[in-house]
Amino acid sequence: MSYLIAVVANRIAAEEAYTTLEQAGFAQKNLTIIGTGYKTADEFGLVDPKKQALKRAKLMAIWLVPFGFAAGYCFNLITGLSTLDWAGDPGNHIVGGLLGAIGGAMGSFFVGGGVGLSFGSGDSLPYRNLLQAGKYLVVVAGGELQKQRATNLLRPLNPEYLQGYTAPDEVLV
Repeated sequence: MSYLIAVVANRIAAEEAYTTLEQAGFAQKNLTIIGTGYKTADEFGLVDPKKQALKRAKLMAIWLVPFGFAAGYCFNLITGLSTLDWAGDPGNHIVGGLLGAIGGAMGSFFVGGGVGLSFGSGDSLPYRNLLQAGKYLVVVAGGELQKQRATNLLRPLNPEYLQGYTAPDEVLV
């Protein structure tokens, strides 16, 4: 879905922008105010980068942990390392597999979680930060023509800034 987002300093400015758009013929279902007393970022659907990073880490762990176990087991089998003398060959291979699985889990956590947190949030993190700072977002949903018309109506109201936003299509389980 495509949106135009106007950032305004306070509730009065948000209501003024909303009223201006409503009087210009925009449908109420295409207009939203996000901020204190209105919809929250979660209710609107702005992606929470922490939740996305956790989902990405879990998704990576599904395949990295078994792969790490198999790689650790095979590495120990090939090299013949005897880490634990009392465990014998099968025990040492299993210990190698467990260490590989731990490596896979660490990889999924650091790469899937850390990189996902750093780069996976897109524009939603700055919007969440603005909301935490007490700002309001006036959101207009629609196509390019509606967004251009809304931009022309909102510019005279001097919002802090206007920006297009496209909701991510990617939904991780």
